[in-house]
Amino acid sequence: MEAANTAIKTTYLSILGNLLLATIKGLAGFFGNSYALIADAIESSADVLSSTLLLFGLKYSNKPADEDHPYGHGKIEPLVTFFIVAFLVISAFLIAYKGVINILSDDQEAPEAWTLIVLAVIIIWKELSYQYIVRKSKQINSTALKADAWHHRSDAITSIAAFIGISIALIFGKGFEVADDWAALFASGFILYNSYLILRPALGEIMDEHFYDDLIAEIRVRSLEVNGILATEKCFVRKSGMQYLIDLHAEVDGNISVADGHEIAHHLKDHLMETIPNISDVLIHIEPFEES
Repeated sequence: MEAANTAIKTTYLSILGNLLLATIKGLAGFFGNSYALIADAIESSADVLSSTLLLFGLKYSNKPADEDHPYGHGKIEPLVTFFIVAFLVISAFLIAYKGVINILSDDQEAPEAWTLIVLAVIIIWKELSYQYIVRKSKQINSTALKADAWHHRSDAITSIAAFIGISIALIFGKGFEVADDWAALFASGFILYNSYLILRPALGEIMDEHFYDDLIAEIRVRSLEVNGILATEKCFVRKSGMQYLIDLHAEVDGNISVADGHEIAHHLKDHLMETIPNISDVLIHIEPFEES
């Protein structure tokens, strides 16, 4: 519950920040004659929509398990990440399309010099936002919140590209006005690449892909701390939202009663959930111990 509340509060801050930035970028781009800034504003507007979607996903994933969803609602998180990536891809293509149109146009004016000040402030703001949100995403183990953090990093990169493009247009003057639009094209390519980096782990989470070796190693070590557990065999991990679901085969003395084995399994489950907080449930299969 605490992790979900942290994610929700962080997302509210992200939405408010992106709303303010989209407005500032749009106005600066319009009055400062910079398409790269307008492209940045488009991306920030998409960020507002995706963060709102993320907020819905986080609240929904926090619902407890019920009869229709015995494993909880955590899988909504990677699904929301897919939609966030879709927003990023659409933004990238819109930015690229408009950038090409501007490059092919003969009627180009250099951006205003003061737009560089706006961009410098935005770059610092977005990088600080990225650092804050990605730290929170690692703290609470949220794939969707990490995707939202990368929105801020991509925003910072596109702003850097815009800064460089505008600087070239201002320094070299006549004939270099399109540097601003080339910067927007570079930004769109970066957004597409970043979309893939966000999509890949979310897809693995949906497909229950195996990449939890460190957690499995910790589970095996913790299991041997329980009296009666002599070894562990198979161990499978699935991620659901910010929590993990574990399937574990544990080995006990083959001469004990079924009731004793059942009691040991309960102790093991309780111990794992107490010592590894991100585990929401453990399914334990008891097997007789075989010396190798």
